Amino acid sequence: MSPTSAPRVLVLGAHPDDAEFHAGGYLTLARQHGFEVMVVSVTDGSSGHHRTWGAELARRRAREAQAAAAIIGAKCQVWEFPDGRLEPSLELRERIIRTLRSFRPDLVLTHRPVDYHPDHRAVGQAVQDASYMVTVPAVCAEVPALRRDPVVAYMYDPFTRPVPLQPDVVVDITAVLDTVVRMLACHESQVFEWLPYNQRVEDQVPSDPEGRLEWLRRWYQSRPEEVARRYRSLLEKLYGPGGAEVRYAEAFEVSQYAAPLEESLRRRLFPMVPWQGGSQF
Repeated sequence: MSPTSAPRVLVLGAHPDDAEFHAGGYLTLARQHGFEVMVVSVTDGSSGHHRTWGAELARRRAREAQAAAAIIGAKCQVWEFPDGRLEPSLELRERIIRTLRSFRPDLVLTHRPVDYHPDHRAVGQAVQDASYMVTVPAVCAEVPALRRDPVVAYMYDPFTRPVPLQPDVVVDITAVLDTVVRMLACHESQVFEWLPYNQRVEDQVPSDPEGRLEWLRRWYQSRPEEVARRYRSLLEKLYGPGGAEVRYAEAFEVSQYAAPLEESLRRRLFPMVPWQGGSQF
């Protein structure tokens, strides 16, 4: 990365709404700082509904993903791997290697290889497997190899076994929470239909647009609230006294399998964090 170039962020999520749900606040702040952002859904999202699935749902979810990315001016791709059937295959690994080499991100956000959803686990494992291999010229030789891995960071999940997320960075997203909610609202098939059905609360979803948006805000905000509570001590370390007042946050753990978040990178990739307590690396 050139010292004068805008950082480039690539999100490799399993499904069309994963980037917004897990990292929408950081992506919004990154775009405000002039970053170039690419959001990739590795699967086509074709299984995520209780009434409609297959090609019809895949087309709908691709439109929703594009609309959500457009809110912050991010690029968006939805790949063709089938939703609910993803494996950390050689095909997937090489697709990721080619994308890393062509987009040349400075930061990659993805799922941990330990997660409740097999598609999430598969993406996290494939990204881990692609790390280092992006620097090997003989692998996917048709695309020039990178000289250095990007930084790879895992997006927050609440699971504690076999090991909980151990964040290296926690980002205050309070100021942009409403933007994240608007991005999520673009994924109508998920946040107003499938997920309420799956969680058996579909009778609580209002029918009017304003009521739906307010309901979605209340439903979603409990997650970044929990992140802020869980990692309060790190927020206070990074934000100083103001960390005690942060209400909504997102957390990221840097992968040991790719580039470290060195001193020269942490302020460039996370300029929205004051780093008042200094680096913990």
